[in-house]
Amino acid sequence: MKLRPRLRSLLAIALPCLAASPAANAAQTAAKSLAGSATSAAALTTPEPRRILQNKRFDDSDAARQRILELFRDLRVTDVCDGLDAIGLQDIGAMDQAIRPLWRDTEKFSHRFVGFAVTVRYVPAQLRVGQNSFPGYEGYKKFKSEQYQQSSEKAWVELGKRGHAVVVFDAGEVGYVGFIGSNNSLNWAKNGFVGAVTNANARDTDEIVKTGRIPVYSRRQGGGVRPGRIWLDAVNVPIACGGALVFPGDVIVADGDGVIVVPREHAVRVGEIAREIFVGDQKGRLQHYQNLGLPLDQTVAPAKAPAR
Repeated sequence: MKLRPRLRSLLAIALPCLAASPAANAAQTAAKSLAGSATSAAALTTPEPRRILQNKRFDDSDAARQRILELFRDLRVTDVCDGLDAIGLQDIGAMDQAIRPLWRDTEKFSHRFVGFAVTVRYVPAQLRVGQNSFPGYEGYKKFKSEQYQQSSEKAWVELGKRGHAVVVFDAGEVGYVGFIGSNNSLNWAKNGFVGAVTNANARDTDEIVKTGRIPVYSRRQGGGVRPGRIWLDAVNVPIACGGALVFPGDVIVADGDGVIVVPREHAVRVGEIAREIFVGDQKGRLQHYQNLGLPLDQTVAPAKAPAR
């Protein structure tokens, strides 16, 4: 088809203008953006998690748990340590001596406990908030509530319902944050927990000590609230606390000397040996009490033999 010279001239001027119009440019930009988005979406990936260390299999029946609790009743950390030595597990399970009880009660020994581990791991949050981060106090409260939900004990507190549970936290690298407090620790006690252990901080410690309802062993005291500082990572997985490996269900013993972990598969044998050591020590100290004219107390009372 032949075009008149004037029409050809007009088209030669108009076509480049159309190509350079804002609408055309926007269309081109949108097309490129969509193409880029498709490429980005195709490139996104989530690394596959691989757990190498798996939880143990063991008899967790009520009868098995009761047998262990009877064997370990009134045993001291030293007795348990000696029992572990006797089966070749020297220095296995002893936590860092910096992890200490918030109080020591030498009358009723209310700071002592024995129970089965429920493990919880916290990690530092990849989130920071600073000055003027919120439109106002209500905005901060909304943020705080949302973050509390992420790190809430609702994910694990029901695991204490069978009783004689000990929550063990791995949170040694989370910084200045106290996730054990006077309020939530009472809730744990209500739900069957007999103790709490952490390689990090506890806060509101005056009130925790005053109520004396649940013994807490921590490395440090004080700290800010959880929101914006930590995230809950995992529950009932193997963790490290105070240099000791803790599996869910392991036996935890704590007293004024510190905290020790007994691998569940060795609990009965260690308990038998430790009780024999404990009874022998009781008898020896009873003789010293009598020779020195000391008033007798529960530490030298004849130990009740555990049921079989």
